[in-house]
Amino acid sequence: MSEAEEEVRGDRNEEEEKKKEKRRRSRKKEKQEQRQVEEEEPRSECVLLRGIFKLGKKSHDVLLTRTRLTWTPIIPETPTGEVCMMQPGVLLLQDVFAVKVKRRRAAGQQSGGAVLGVALFYCRRRGRRLEEDTLHLHNASAEHTHTWYNTLSELLAGLSTRPRYLKVFINPCSHKKEAVHIYREHVAPLFKMADVRTDITVTERKGHALSVMKECKLDEYDGVVCVGGDGSVAELCHALVLRAQLDADSPEDPVKPVLPLGIIPAGSTDVVSCSVHGVRDPVTAALHIVLGHLQDVDMCSFSSHGQLVRFGFSAMFGFGAQSLVQAEKKRWMPSSRRREYALVKTLARLRPEDCQLSFLPAKKSTRERSEHRDQNQDQDSVSEAEESWTTNQGLYLSISVMSIPCLSSHAPRGLAPNTSLANGSAELIAVGNTSRSEFIKHLKRYNSSSGQFSFSFVETHTVSAVRIRPRLLSAWSEEEESEEEQEEGDSKTTPIIQSEGAAFPWNMDGELVEIPNEVLVRVHPRLITLYGEEVDEAESTVSCSCI
Repeated sequence: MSEAEEEVRGDRNEEEEKKKEKRRRSRKKEKQEQRQVEEEEPRSECVLLRGIFKLGKKSHDVLLTRTRLTWTPIIPETPTGEVCMMQPGVLLLQDVFAVKVKRRRAAGQQSGGAVLGVALFYCRRRGRRLEEDTLHLHNASAEHTHTWYNTLSELLAGLSTRPRYLKVFINPCSHKKEAVHIYREHVAPLFKMADVRTDITVTERKGHALSVMKECKLDEYDGVVCVGGDGSVAELCHALVLRAQLDADSPEDPVKPVLPLGIIPAGSTDVVSCSVHGVRDPVTAALHIVLGHLQDVDMCSFSSHGQLVRFGFSAMFGFGAQSLVQAEKKRWMPSSRRREYALVKTLARLRPEDCQLSFLPAKKSTRERSEHRDQNQDQDSVSEAEESWTTNQGLYLSISVMSIPCLSSHAPRGLAPNTSLANGSAELIAVGNTSRSEFIKHLKRYNSSSGQFSFSFVETHTVSAVRIRPRLLSAWSEEEESEEEQEEGDSKTTPIIQSEGAAFPWNMDGELVEIPNEVLVRVHPRLITLYGEEVDEAESTVSCSCI
């Protein structure tokens, strides 16, 4: 064999060895990438689909399991044969609310068109907010695209907590009368994208939602949605529990509704929405609904002399109720001005109430005891009688009972930061008689991080029941109002006696309720299910400048 032939054969062998080495490196790279993906996925999962799509301008190796989608860039091997490992992107299917086939269509074309791939619509978290985002997977193969689209659609349809048909109530008079606009602009497009059908009722008067809820066929729906403020939310929560009692033929004991309630904030404070979302944002609330995020929440029943007044989340007596009385007189004012006016006016007329305050301290077994409570009301009364009630008599500027934290932009940590959505108890906050300046210091600290309860005249208790029996009602004539506004100093004041038979104002979930007798507040653990996730603190964007 000539030297030339030997050189050619040697070159061929060298090239073959290089090709073999390249193939070995390629197989090694694929195994490493596969091992990395398998390590990130639960062992019980298997890859349902694997394919190549373009994300942007680069081709990616895309894998689909039952819970996630992962994609890794396909990078050509470097001339030196080095393997460049890339961290794969991951999208959890629990965050995806819609999948659509992408097509190229001409202007005015409503259907058909060349297939371009699939688009996954998902929610992205920015702090407490949820934002809509889209992942585009490009592939011109119609067969390949439809295989992925059908599989993804089946996986999303298998998420059982997601609603498919919702009963929606819109209060057009809430806050700045923007509820209809908020729903059409921010909520309806997301519901349509997620293929959620809706049956909409625009309420015409107070109590309209309650009357509709008593008669409609709830078994047709997967959930109920309220677009409005705290008053609308309280009315629908009350209606859901009453309807559950009616369906279960249990008029004496509260019954947990089957349907969850979604809250689209459209009010002035939206404390319930902030407590389950952390922000006053309709998009965040709508995404919690379409993704099926559910949260069990405690509720209270408010009754007087054995007669149910309503179900709700919070009740305020004293300052909180008197300020609402002043605010209701100025409904024509913008909400921020009305709030500041009411606070200043009530502070100028600050008077304590003489009350007998009784409460039943909550125990660790409160939730278990309520879940296994016998349906016999007599047995409930006997069990409560065996508990140790604590009773105090004195002058109080404010008494609040709250089963949820009542977060808002004005009180980021909540009016009742020591309770949570589903701990089976409520927080009792009793503010005793003190000077106006000290009381203002107490109020100001709600805007800060903490310290609102670090006063000698403020006491807090974790309770399962509260009974408030007011003896004297503060009231003022027009002449006394003008005299009061001219008074100076911070000396302690005493209540003014009013004739018997007058009703006492209460602030129950932002609604003014007048009750002439004592009020019994009882906590019912996990009585209702809301769309949302519990948060520790609300987003703070507004502060009150009036105090």
